[in-house]
Amino acid sequence: MARYRGPVEKIERRFGMSLGLKGERRIAGKCSLEKRNYGPGQHGQRKGKISDYGLQLREKQKAKFMYGISEKQFRSIFREANRQEGNTGENLIRLLETRLDNVVYRMGFATTRRFARQLVTHGHLLVDGKRVDIPSYVVKQGQKIEIKEKSKNNAQIAKSLDLTEQTGLVPWVDIDKDKRFGIFTRNPERSEVEIPIEERLIVELYSK
Repeated sequence: MARYRGPVEKIERRFGMSLGLKGERRIAGKCSLEKRNYGPGQHGQRKGKISDYGLQLREKQKAKFMYGISEKQFRSIFREANRQEGNTGENLIRLLETRLDNVVYRMGFATTRRFARQLVTHGHLLVDGKRVDIPSYVVKQGQKIEIKEKSKNNAQIAKSLDLTEQTGLVPWVDIDKDKRFGIFTRNPERSEVEIPIEERLIVELYSK
């Protein structure tokens, strides 16, 4: 299954919650869920009982849409999380959070992960002084993520920094807004990652 590229508010309405897919509208408190808090389509207002499998699948899909990754990528990340020591669910969230596109988003250079991924693929980012254009690149503790010189005056990046400053940044990154760089100081604890995902259900899905 390819990465979803359609209307993102339709996805949020399907799940009945904000997944951070809209940037400026979300920060401004303008969410389509407030006006239409039911699923999209002709039968969107119908509510039926969801099976255990349905609940597990729903959590996986939420994670995929939130982090903007394909089914193949998600399976690969889960396998890596399962190989590592410790809690598989927590490992999964940590691996998702340490992707370069997500770190760029967490640093406030973009208001959505989709825009952060675009910044990475278009070559606007340097990691420890070297150009990296792979969104799935795993950022390690202490690495410096910097907007390259020619892109530091990008109006959209400046706007993103101003908007995300209002909502606050996560505690595992340090940012120099004026110089357009940030340091990924450490891996986040699961309790610090505020996302509407129950990774336990994802582990149960893949354990069948």
